[in-house]
Formats: sequence, C-alpha cells, structure tokens
Amino acid sequence: MTWIKICGITNLEDALTAVEAGADALGFVFYDKSPRQVDVEIAGAIVRQLPEKLEKVGVFVDQTADEVREIVQKAALTAVQLHGKHSMESVWNDARPATECVGVSKVIPVIAGDSLKDGGVLISQRIHEKIFAILFDARSNGVVGGTGMTFDWDATRGMVQGISLQLPVIIAGGLSATNVGEAIALFQPFGVDVSSGVEARPGKKDPEKIRAFIQAVRRAPEH
Repeated sequence: MTWIKICGITNLEDALTAVEAGADALGFVFYDKSPRQVDVEIAGAIVRQLPEKLEKVGVFVDQTADEVREIVQKAALTAVQLHGKHSMESVWNDARPATECVGVSKVIPVIAGDSLKDGGVLISQRIHEKIFAILFDARSNGVVGGTGMTFDWDATRGMVQGISLQLPVIIAGGLSATNVGEAIALFQPFGVDVSSGVEARPGKKDPEKIRAFIQAVRRAPEH
C-alpha cells in the first residue's frame, strides 16, 4: 500500500483531519522563509496528540545536523526530510549513525526530479545506510518543495524506477487528487507526498482535498 505524507502541517485541526483520512505521515516545515513554517513548540504540541504509529517528519532546509537534532528532540519527531546541499553535507559528513547525528534513524534527502535528466544519483554505501527513502520533488525559481509544480515525469521515469530498486522512492511536486493516480502508475513509488495540492491557502489545509487525495491514492493500481 502506497505510503502517504501530508506536508506543511501548521495546526492540530489539519493534522487530525489527515490522520482520520488515513495519512501515514505528516510533515512539519522548520524553514523560516516558507509560508508553511511552524514553530517548534507548536509542532511539539501537535505531535503529542497524534497516534504513535504515525510518522512525524521534520522538513529542514540548509540547517546543520546539530540544529536538526535539537528540533527533532524538542518536537518529538520520528523522521527528517533534508532540503539543500548544506543540510545533506552536514549529515553525510557526520560519521555517527543517523540516530546520533540527527536524533532519528529515518532520513529522507530531497532531490529535484528534473536534475535526473542531467545524470544519475550516486549514493555511497555509507550514505545509503542513513537513508530511509529518497524524495523527488519539483524545483521552481531555485526552490525545491511546495512549488505546486510537477517535474518531468516522462523523462525521468526510468531513472526513478532504477533508483527505487536500491532505495524506497517518494514522489512529490504538484500532486493532487487528479494526478496522483498517474504518478503511482508511472513510478510505482514507495510513497507520495503532498502539500499545496491539499491546501485552501498556504499553511491551511482543505479537509475535502485531503480526503480526496488519500482516496485517490488508495484507488490507484500499484502495479
């Protein structure tokens, strides 16, 4: 069954709606330039009211491993999603296991999907051991994530499927209830991740869009 993450959660109401609808994971953005940024204390208060089995993912942009670990501990997160070269290098260059480096065992690096058209992704064994899944997202004006745009699915399909033989793959970028079934059919991913596609406005979700998205994922043929 395809893993579903609803990202950009800023309030308890949206979090509980997503849980009730059947989400497997929620994402909390700790990037000060994002309209979906959430305060660490608020995120922690939300997390404490969520089911234990739910994945609580912190989204970080160019923050060091130490900064990530501090927020992980304060907000009781269970996974981290890393955007930006600085964040990834800080984690990859740390010789410690992920549980010591960032405070959790599940690390999700984010790669711009269209960058695959310029070549593959080289992952060393040491880095491979720290990765829970790789997330492919769209880039717009230099920003990866939350753009509401898709990357070039047709041109990157083969490469994404090849990478998925080594590591779980999560597809993001411009997903909605109307196209997530197509994404699942094309990539057969481990998971899908949505933010703007289920929003009423940046930082506030639309309950009906959340439900429609999750229903569309569950209806999609996985093979």
